[in-house]
Amino acid sequence: MSIADPSVAATMPEAIRRWHAIAEARDVAGLGTLLADDAVFESPVVHTPQAGKALVTRYLAAAFDVLNNEAFHYPAQWFGETSAVLEFVTEIDGITVNGIDMISWDADGRITHFKVMIRPLKAINLVHEKMRERLMAMGPRPA
Repeated sequence: MSIADPSVAATMPEAIRRWHAIAEARDVAGLGTLLADDAVFESPVVHTPQAGKALVTRYLAAAFDVLNNEAFHYPAQWFGETSAVLEFVTEIDGITVNGIDMISWDADGRITHFKVMIRPLKAINLVHEKMRERLMAMGPRPA
């Protein structure tokens, strides 16, 4: 993972700086201190939002395995006071995946909401298949 424009780091909110460090290291354990207990994850391929730190951690861990490869990078990012939009690009099985991570955090800098959107349709279908395989390999869904 890389940040395309190093000057962006100067204006980057702390929650996003922490997200980048955890994502770059694929540090699933680090999500424990970054995610709020009531965090919500919205997937481009799952109908209902996934609520709670355990489920959000599970989905982000699977995404680290599926999306966060050597081609993954954030070419553009936009920051608000408590939210950010991070555009990402990666390649999986020869297909370019383009998407955004929409992230919100609380006053303590813990992520409360994480929404992913992906394009084009061929990429969504591929990510759906790979995420399903990865989540199934992780075993039963936490209660």
